[in-house]
Amino acid sequence: MGLTYEQTKRVINLDPYPRPALITGEEKTEACNALLKFLLKEQGLIAAFNATYERKRELVRGYMNRRAAVPVPADILALQDSLFWTETVERGIVSPEEIAAPKYGIGMWQGDISRLAADAVVNAANRSLLGCFVPGHGCIDNVIHSFAGMQLRDDCAKLIAAQRQEEASGDAKITRAYNLPSKYVIHTVGPMVGRGLTEEDRAELRSCYISCLNLAEEAGLSSIAFCCIATGVFNFPHEEAAEIATGAVVNWKLRRTESKLKVIFNTYLPRDTEIYQNILKMI
Repeated sequence: MGLTYEQTKRVINLDPYPRPALITGEEKTEACNALLKFLLKEQGLIAAFNATYERKRELVRGYMNRRAAVPVPADILALQDSLFWTETVERGIVSPEEIAAPKYGIGMWQGDISRLAADAVVNAANRSLLGCFVPGHGCIDNVIHSFAGMQLRDDCAKLIAAQRQEEASGDAKITRAYNLPSKYVIHTVGPMVGRGLTEEDRAELRSCYISCLNLAEEAGLSSIAFCCIATGVFNFPHEEAAEIATGAVVNWKLRRTESKLKVIFNTYLPRDTEIYQNILKMI
């Protein structure tokens, strides 16, 4: 069995993560250089600083993506947090209050989920929960871990070690979001669709949404933003995934009429936006 929310709180810290002061352009360069030096030193390499800032920042992300879940010195984390939080603010933070939720407290927003300041954003994770190890990959798992910071992988590793097994499809775990604008990340593993979609696949995807909603409610959150779970490399058909997602959320809301939890469906691809717009018009 996986860890409960109460067990999770005993394994990792879920207290609000403090926001560092913003830094200037020159300070960003210094922080980036220090992070790259640290990450290269871990690999037994020497940093060469004749590259552009943009290239060095890409290297920082890439080496972070490949890095194992091992402790990071406090001074390095402080530099990382100052740089990453400044970047988060520069990308622009979107408040849940800016997103209309006309019926059942359900809304939709198209854009980069790493900009959303919902109480929790949902990460479409893999069974290890450790994030994507492919440098600079565009999947949401990579984006969330890359923008949150190195602490996120460490938290996930502690949860997996405590439960002594990989995460089951359809379950959910919560961690702090660190340098994302959200307070928390809720990680869930969708079904990996093979040659044909099965009833088990559908049930597991439905369970992802229900598990995330239950966990958000138990944690006392006021808003949650869902990505399009399992529709990327896990190959779940986009249209049916959206139907299952909206159906699961609406049914959950109807059973919990007292819940004030705001639900945001976050889309990135235009095709997903159109699908969700059409479905939400009918609820």
